[in-house]
Amino acid sequence: MDTYYNPADLAKFSTMGEEAPDLWQKFMAYYGAVFENGALTAREKALIALAVAHAIQCPYCIDAYTQGALEKGANEAQMTEAIHVACAIRGGAALVHGVQMKNVAKKIGF
Repeated sequence: MDTYYNPADLAKFSTMGEEAPDLWQKFMAYYGAVFENGALTAREKALIALAVAHAIQCPYCIDAYTQGALEKGANEAQMTEAIHVACAIRGGAALVHGVQMKNVAKKIGF
């Protein structure tokens, strides 16, 4: 089945630097620095990235950060739990925006 998402395109990510090499280099330097060990380990950062990838529903990121988390020592249970954290935060954010609906309904008089 043809879809917009093509797993082979993930390997073409670096082509995004072809027309703007200076910006690409700056992005890659920043990106690399973000994922180095710091206050958080590279493994913890990979789990966060995997959870965010699911929250923003980017299949390319899901592929990349699943592999990255595994390479940095995460296991499937840890990755699954990280995804559940993202799900809880995203679901909670949707629910709390329900207060906006209640405010508008109250203002209109319903």
